Amino acid sequence: MMLRRSSITSFCSQFLKSSYSHNLNYARSSSSLSSSSNPHLITSSATALDFSSKATTDFVSLTRHYGRCYWELSKARLSMLVVATSGTGFVLGSGSAVDFSALSWTCLGTMMVAASANSLNQVFEINNDAKMKRTSRRPLPSGRITKPHAIGWASSVGLAGTALLATQTNMLAAGLAASNLVLYAFVYTPLKQIHHVNTWVGAVVGAIPPLLGWAAASNDISLNAMILPAALYFWQLPHFMALAYMCRSDYAAGGFKMYSLADASGRRTALVALRNSIYLIPLGFLAYDWGVTSEWFCLESTVLTLAISAAAFSFYRDRTREKARRMFHASLLYLPVFMTGLLIHRRSDSEQLLEDNAKGFVKSASSGEALELDDNDDNQNIKAKKRQARPPVAYASVAPFPFLPAPSY
Repeated sequence: MMLRRSSITSFCSQFLKSSYSHNLNYARSSSSLSSSSNPHLITSSATALDFSSKATTDFVSLTRHYGRCYWELSKARLSMLVVATSGTGFVLGSGSAVDFSALSWTCLGTMMVAASANSLNQVFEINNDAKMKRTSRRPLPSGRITKPHAIGWASSVGLAGTALLATQTNMLAAGLAASNLVLYAFVYTPLKQIHHVNTWVGAVVGAIPPLLGWAAASNDISLNAMILPAALYFWQLPHFMALAYMCRSDYAAGGFKMYSLADASGRRTALVALRNSIYLIPLGFLAYDWGVTSEWFCLESTVLTLAISAAAFSFYRDRTREKARRMFHASLLYLPVFMTGLLIHRRSDSEQLLEDNAKGFVKSASSGEALELDDNDDNQNIKAKKRQARPPVAYASVAPFPFLPAPSY
């Protein structure tokens, strides 16, 4: 009985092993047969993977190409400078509290409109840019992007930026943005090939963005709003006169009518730069007098303006490329320092109100007189006596001394 069971067990194990071996061989033969009967299966899979990888690579390459073209068409660095002036104007016009959400929308809308204006500028100046070494490698003259494509990009981003400012800030800011786009692309750009007054028109274009920022913050334009636009207008003239003097041959080759091309000696060009540098001096005092900044800004602005004026005077005395380059670099330093000073020393509405109240109190206290009767005088003559009043705690704790303790009497 035991022998029969062991024989049955060995038979079953042998059967299972042979069955497993048969199935394994069948699977291998089936796989081999499938591969041999479908020779294109592996090839098509590899081709699909190669096609997918190539499509991804082409997409990334195309994205980088057009991204680079849009960056250069927009003159992104110049546009970011425009955004900085617009953002500074927004902060200055914000009063006591800055709405950072509205500030972000204002900067984004300004960036888009500036990119549109710069792109249209290059569309209109393709032939001129092709003749100049400094601009011949731009996207349009180099053929990296077509003219209809550039026009489509400029139109879409300009309309979107204007609509963004209109919906997220106010119509006044959107109107200033649209007007500046038209002034830059359709007035300043063609004027560069007609008359050298284009430099002064371009200075007006550069002065509008901070006004745009102020309008976006306050929905109003007041006299105080003109400090930074005036600074930008006067600053641009020495800045561009230095650039135009250094690039005279390039501008002449491009067919542009620059002021420096009609001034062989460079004397009048240097004089324009010096004159407008001097015009910057009173702006610090006006900013304090109009309540935009504290009194410290007067000193800082004066020192800064004297520095750029000294560079302009040096260029006027010795009209060389080296002196022009030095004045150009001085102008590059002036603007960010000036705007930083405005932001650091700006006075909010609450600070100005406290100071005005304090001044009014001191004035009334110093001029206040008490009338009292003299009993010893038969005619009861009236005598005036000055009384020293007690200033409120708020007066002793306003800027720039908020750390002082409350006075005790």
